Formats: sequence, C-alpha cells, structure tokens
Amino acid sequence: AEAGAMMFLEDGIRVNTGTGGGFMKGLKRVISGESFFITTFYNETKGKRKLAFSAPYPGKILSLALHETGPMLCQRDSYLCSAYGIDISVAFTKRLGAGFFGGEGFILQRLSGDGLAFIHAGGTLLKKTLQERESLRVDTGCLVAFEEQVDYDIKYVGDFKTALFGGEGLFYATLTGPGVVYLQTLPFSRLADRVIAASGINRGESRRGGFLQGLGGLTGGDRGF
Repeated sequence: AEAGAMMFLEDGIRVNTGTGGGFMKGLKRVISGESFFITTFYNETKGKRKLAFSAPYPGKILSLALHETGPMLCQRDSYLCSAYGIDISVAFTKRLGAGFFGGEGFILQRLSGDGLAFIHAGGTLLKKTLQERESLRVDTGCLVAFEEQVDYDIKYVGDFKTALFGGEGLFYATLTGPGVVYLQTLPFSRLADRVIAASGINRGESRRGGFLQGLGGLTGGDRGF
C-alpha cells in the first residue's frame, strides 16, 4: 500500500515498510508520483483478518482486476494499494505533444501483474468503453486511468477565445480506442482551488495577480500545468 493509506487493521497482521524490491523499484515509484517506501501487510494467522485503507480526499476507490484488464496506465498519485506482486512502474507518453501539454505530463503510473490493484478518483467515477477508432476529448485533470492499448494524445481546444475564457485550458486530452477509460468529476486541483477561494487565503495577492494567474493556468485546465 501507499505510505499513509492504512485506516485500520486487526490483530495478527504484521506491518513492514521497505522499498518493495530494491532501490530502483523505490526510485521508479518516486518518479511516478508515489513515495519511495511502500508498506506491506502480512497475515500471520491461520484465519482471515481485515485491513482497511482510506482515500486522501473525497471520492471513489476503484478496484482493477489486472489479470483481466492487462496493464493499466494511471495518473500520478492515484495508486492506493494492491495485492502482493503487483508491479508499479513508470510509463512515458508516446507522443511529444502529450508530454509537453497534457496535464499528466510525460510520466504516468503503470500497474501490471496478476491480482487486484486499487486506485483513487475524486468525486464521482465514470467508466467509458471506447470502440475501435472511437475518440473522446477529456479535460486533462479528469483523466484517472485507461487500458494500455488506448492511444493518448492532446489537441488544441479550437480557438483563442475558448482557451482564454472557457476555463478549460489550451488543450484537451484525446483518447482513442479500443479500450476502457476511467474519469473523475472532481480533480484534486479543482477542489483545492475552491477551498482556497472560499477561505479567503491570500485574497490580496489574488487581486493583484488574478489576471496573470489566469493566464498561467491556460495550458493545463484543472491541473494548472
């Protein structure tokens, strides 16, 4: 499990924290947005024991049966926990444009192996099944995970007025099937922006720099890249 994700555990479960496979494994997790160390839980009894994990902010927890779906590509920081033996590695976007302008950047998390993995999505979770050559344009911050065979790219929103005043950034993520895509309705960056705006933190700075701050968010939609 990701460090700090545990909510409760019953007696008979041993907890061990380590790199989960050596220095390079830990380094790959850091690059993909997770912590260097990973926590492993072992049931040392002959019976069943319960263990629970919690999400870092309001949303849904999604289970991925990787032995059925095959490898999944996920946004950074989405991994929560998994069965022993699931590999967490780094995946790079195949196209230069998606790397520079997509809200996910060059680096995605790749989950693979034989078993269950659990990831977190903000707000409500939406599953879309794309047919062959079917495309879907998505706000980059709303993309949670997709099957490895789905093609990931970015496209310009269309015109300067939409980019400047539409609030969605300059680019959409474009996903082309076949394959399954998971979306979230509440990216963490959107939630954080609303909380800061409602709390009145740094209002003076916001008034002075509001226009420039708005321009700074053009390229990344909710992610603010």
